Amino acid sequence: MRPIVIVGAGIAGLALAAALQRRGAPVLVLEAHDRLSTAGAGISLWPNALAALDEIGLGAPVREAGGAAISGGIRRADGRWLRHVDPARAQAALGEPVVAIHRADLLAILASVVDAGAIRFATKVEQIAPSTSEVTVGMADGSSLAARAVVGADGVGSVAARHLNPRVARRYAGYTAWRGIAEHNLRGIEPSQTWGPGGEFGFLPMGPHRTYWFATQHAPEGQRREPERELAHLSRIYANWHPPIGELIEATEPGNLLRHDVHDRPAARTWSAGPVTLIGDAAHPMRPHLGQGGCQALIDAVVLARLIAQADTLPAAFAQFAARRRGDTGRAIRTSAILGSVIHSRGPLRPLLHALAGVTPQVVAVRAMATIAGRHAFPAP
Repeated sequence: MRPIVIVGAGIAGLALAAALQRRGAPVLVLEAHDRLSTAGAGISLWPNALAALDEIGLGAPVREAGGAAISGGIRRADGRWLRHVDPARAQAALGEPVVAIHRADLLAILASVVDAGAIRFATKVEQIAPSTSEVTVGMADGSSLAARAVVGADGVGSVAARHLNPRVARRYAGYTAWRGIAEHNLRGIEPSQTWGPGGEFGFLPMGPHRTYWFATQHAPEGQRREPERELAHLSRIYANWHPPIGELIEATEPGNLLRHDVHDRPAARTWSAGPVTLIGDAAHPMRPHLGQGGCQALIDAVVLARLIAQADTLPAAFAQFAARRRGDTGRAIRTSAILGSVIHSRGPLRPLLHALAGVTPQVVAVRAMATIAGRHAFPAP
């Protein structure tokens, strides 16, 4: 039987491969790079994503490889709380703590349950051509193969998304993002997110001796420097922000820092057509402020595998997937975009908008986050 071809060996693609192989479906993952990414950055997995990993038997190893915590809320740059969240109340609403894990460790765990021969590296997909009986996948080297169906899990610049949506285009959000891993023990300091001039800074423990942190700031597009210079630049930007922000930057090795300009695009108008569909950022890219990009990709993969097992045909499963997932991902996209606009607001309105976000009642804020990211937000079978 011809395989289901998955374009991209990132979080979405590997999770789908793992979920489909668990159900006995033949898959082939095509990855443009020559190996899995080992980039030195972390990712936060909320309870909705952990529930998805539990369904495919990988929740336990992911929790073991990462660090669990609940954020205390939002601070000002001087350390005062804009909104403090009681960790016990947040955990009760969410269902369990958030897990911060090295992205490379997550990819390795996902890949560990995928047959080695089912991942083909250094294979860049350039064309997707469906016919009545199969899909021809064309590669950059001129080769091609036949597939039962194609799932585009190839990110915001997706070839598969452009096949289904020829006019889709990325756009720069106006700010850049850094993600780092510091060799630093928080020593009882509550994890939090800080909003200040030009952007934000947040951190979570990644086990007893490491801390995952992230930051965003207004910046012109395309200014990425060497990691050592980026760390010096960050030390200047955050010099007057509250502890332990400066300590975290200082404790970060250059190899454990990533910078990416924040790009997004509208969610694809067409997610599926016949034997081709999209998941993860290929279907619905979102800004990073909720920590839901990777989480929603994991949920996409598990839900799609479930629907493939239940449906009579792959096109029917793909159509059902698009119909079911648009609402949940749309809510996360809108909320993250609103948060980004508030965090990165400029001029005299910035303090007012930050203050208004801070007066939202704790119970309302926790309930809203649980609706998007709590364990019960993972769709039941």
